[in-house]
Amino acid sequence: MSRPRRPRLGFVGLGWIGAMRLEAVAGARGAEIAALCDANPGRLESTARNHSAAHPACFQEYGELLARAGDLRLDGVVIATPNSLHAPQALAAFDSGLAVFCQKPLALTAGEAREMVAASRRAGRRLGVDYSYRFTEGARRLRAAIAAGGLGRVFHVETAFHNAYGPDKPWCFDPALSGGGALMDLGVHLIDLALWLLGDPAVRAVHGAAFRGGVRERGRVVDDFASARIEVGEGAVIDLAVSWNAHAGRDCDIRTALFGTAGGADFHNVDGSFYDFELARLAGRTTTVESRESRDWMGKAILDWVDHLAAGRGFDPEVERSVVVSEVVDAIYG
Repeated sequence: MSRPRRPRLGFVGLGWIGAMRLEAVAGARGAEIAALCDANPGRLESTARNHSAAHPACFQEYGELLARAGDLRLDGVVIATPNSLHAPQALAAFDSGLAVFCQKPLALTAGEAREMVAASRRAGRRLGVDYSYRFTEGARRLRAAIAAGGLGRVFHVETAFHNAYGPDKPWCFDPALSGGGALMDLGVHLIDLALWLLGDPAVRAVHGAAFRGGVRERGRVVDDFASARIEVGEGAVIDLAVSWNAHAGRDCDIRTALFGTAGGADFHNVDGSFYDFELARLAGRTTTVESRESRDWMGKAILDWVDHLAAGRGFDPEVERSVVVSEVVDAIYG
């Protein structure tokens, strides 16, 4: 049996996250690095030099990359640019017949997200979103346990992501480019994870608020704190809180705790780490640690997308879940 052809990819946006996803793909050798695109010429040059063996074509303009997509035999693009560019760049890629792997958030609004999913469906090309926490071992074990009834009926979820410092990129503080602040940056991960763990229940109601400097704000502001109560399924509740520049007492505090009629679980980071996680099962006053893990999970979302491309799989309706995440964010911002 012949091996699947390795997909040929273009990487658009070579900042910290974009570079990490590029290195994950290069390390796994599941795809060919055919093109690089970044508006910063120095960053573009240094990345190309680090991957000189692949001889990638280099572009400072995204339109030029797409114009050469046929010549380069591209199968897809990996988009890791500022949030406001996700939708237009993905739509242009689908028009060019390419698959897309997009950084979170998928879009600035639910309307944009719906448009992207519809374009993916029309083109028959796969759209992946980098909601990476559900590729952790702990989250996957927990989802399987919930589906098997190991926690009974889950009726409450507490989820939080408090970051002791905010982002260092100027565009993150412009709502026209970022679409929002801590909620858009961190909250989308938690919303996605909680809904995924629960098996994608219907969202019945959303009550929330965004704050800046301790003052409640409305609309698309760059919030540094946001909280919400999300009612899902048949009576379950998700309580969410996220923040930048929090008095967290450590680099960050990330936690998703679930309470069910037959048990509980706590999936959390270890000692303030962004990379180390632990899953504990809770029964009465007893805590049992089930798994611990470190950085290996971080590139698994993009590698899963690459595997599906290699297998020739096109549009995946599962991506419609990401529209629901955007709907919840829209509702919290009001």
